Amino acid sequence: MTSALPRPGHEDDRPATADRLLVRRPGPRELRPERTHRRRRTLEISLAVAVPLLLVLLWQLAADRAWLDGRIYPAPSTILADGWDRALAGELWPDVWATLRRVLAGYAVGTVTGYLLGLLMGSLSLVRAALEPLLDALYVVPKLALLPVFLNMFGLGEGPQVALVATTVFFFVWISTMAAVMAIPSGHRDAGQVFGAGPWQMFRHVLLPASLPAVLVGARIAAGVAVLVIVASEQIAATDGLGHLIFDSRALFYGKILTSVPSLRMDWEIRKGTTDRLQKAYRDVGVTQGAPLPEGLVDRGLYAEAVGHRLRK
Repeated sequence: MTSALPRPGHEDDRPATADRLLVRRPGPRELRPERTHRRRRTLEISLAVAVPLLLVLLWQLAADRAWLDGRIYPAPSTILADGWDRALAGELWPDVWATLRRVLAGYAVGTVTGYLLGLLMGSLSLVRAALEPLLDALYVVPKLALLPVFLNMFGLGEGPQVALVATTVFFFVWISTMAAVMAIPSGHRDAGQVFGAGPWQMFRHVLLPASLPAVLVGARIAAGVAVLVIVASEQIAATDGLGHLIFDSRALFYGKILTSVPSLRMDWEIRKGTTDRLQKAYRDVGVTQGAPLPEGLVDRGLYAEAVGHRLRK
C-alpha cells in the first residue's frame, strides 16, 4: 500500500505529484504473514482438489448422458465399484506390492550409483572427460530396448525388472548431480578451503547442501519415470504387477489409476519430507534464514559464515 506525502518544508502548499514522496505502508501480507500464508495454502489445496474432481464429475456426466460409449469408457462409479470388489477379494494388493517392490529396489540402486558417479564426475574433470562421452551415448538408448538384454543376463524373475528401473533412474540422477556439482560457485569451495575443510567436510558442508536442490529435482523426475518404465516392462515380461493388471482389459482403468500411487508417494516423500528436513537443518545454523533452500545458498558471505560455523562445531 502506497501513499503520497508532501516533501519536508512544503506542508502548506500542494506540490505536484512528481515532487511527492511515496511511502509504502505494510499491507496484510506483512502485518499478518502467518494468516496470509495459511489462506494461500488453503487456496492452493482447494484448487489441487477441485480441478481433478471437476474432471471426474464431467466424465460421470458424459457417461450418464451416453455421450461416451460405456463399453469403452465406463463411468467412474462403475470403475470404483469394480475396483472395490477386487480389493475386497484380495486381487489388487499383490499386484500393487509387486510393482512397488520392484520400483523401490531399482530406484534405490539407481539413485545411489547415479549420485556417487555424478558427484565424482562433477568434481574431477579427468573422470568426466573419460566417462561422459560413453554415458551420453548410452543415455539416448531407449531403456525398454534393454529389457531383452537384462532377460538374457538375469533370466526371468525380478532381476530384469529391477535392473531396468535402476538403469533408467541412474541416468536422471547422474545428469542432475553432475550438473549441480559443476554449477557450485567457486566461492563456496573457497569458503570451505579457508576454514581447512578436508574431503569429507568439503562434501558434507559444501558440495552436499549446495547441490542437493538440483539433485532432488532429478530424483523427483526419476521417481515418475521409474513407474512408467516398470509398468511398460510388466506388460511385456511379468506375470504380476500393475503393468500386468492393466494388460487385463477388465482392469484397464483402475489399473492405470493405481499406477499413480507409487509415483505420488515417492514424489511426496522427496519433495516434502526430505526437502523440509534439510531446510530445517540448515536454518538452525543460519544458512537459509527461513528462505527456500536454493535462494538461501546464493549469498556467498552468508554461506561462508554458515560453513565456518559448522566446521568449528
